[in-house]
Amino acid sequence: MKKRNPKKIQKWLAKYPSLNELRTEFPEQWIAVQQAISQAAQDRDVTTLQQGMIPQKKASKELPPELENYICQRMFQLVVKNQGLSDVTGVKHGKVSFNWFNGYIIQKLLFLDDLERKPASLFWFRLFWPLIWQKNYLMPLVEPKGIYCFYSRAFIDELVKIIGSQSCLEIAAGDGTLSGFLQDQGVRITATDNRSWDHSIEYPKSVINMDAKKALKTYNPEVVICSWPPANNNFEADVFKTNTVNTYIVIGSQLKSASGNWNSYKDQNLFSFEEDKHLSSLIIPPELSSAVYIFRRKAK
Repeated sequence: MKKRNPKKIQKWLAKYPSLNELRTEFPEQWIAVQQAISQAAQDRDVTTLQQGMIPQKKASKELPPELENYICQRMFQLVVKNQGLSDVTGVKHGKVSFNWFNGYIIQKLLFLDDLERKPASLFWFRLFWPLIWQKNYLMPLVEPKGIYCFYSRAFIDELVKIIGSQSCLEIAAGDGTLSGFLQDQGVRITATDNRSWDHSIEYPKSVINMDAKKALKTYNPEVVICSWPPANNNFEADVFKTNTVNTYIVIGSQLKSASGNWNSYKDQNLFSFEEDKHLSSLIIPPELSSAVYIFRRKAK
């Protein structure tokens, strides 16, 4: 990394290093990001903060300008998305954990056993969630294990209707939870992931070790699903290049800097897309401000 070889840097970035790793490796760029955030806050520039986009800094001699700008944008996005346990939970000292009551209710609402998720009942969730006063502990505790949201049973039922009898592929499937829920409802779906998070996620055998580009070529799916694709990822563009795909369903955030490759979404012209607000409302917890975007191939 010290020689600043662009190809080696890109290979390293493809492993999605943490904010701390990025700051350590690129201190000059981190200073630029801090200055941009500070300036946006002083100017009350809500658009900049919401979109997670910072002004391009003057290029250094060590890095190509496009690569340097990507590094800065990635740092900014991680700041916006992750913040830090102390900022999110309000716990400044000691271990972050639920008390008995909050932990028991959350376990019953969202999990089968330990961190194994289940299709949640919206009725029971909406009844008991207001009683939880440690809501802001949930996502910081589960995100390190690759859990970015929870799926209600109503959401799964709606996906089943959209997919029907079509062949379906989930890319960047993580632990395969979503595909498992759909398979239980009779959907023909294959879960794939390049296992770049094997340091945190226990991948089951049901999730095939395959990157998105190869999976799309191998399975030629009619429907593709991706839940919380990393921001500015390098694989979603391949979905739009796959001729067999009629529908692409993205589960992510209303905050564009938190998930998805929005440049790919805007650059492609073969698919129409919009947020399905009904489906978005079926992702929990509501504090996530999740969004479900559906891309449909345009008629020729």
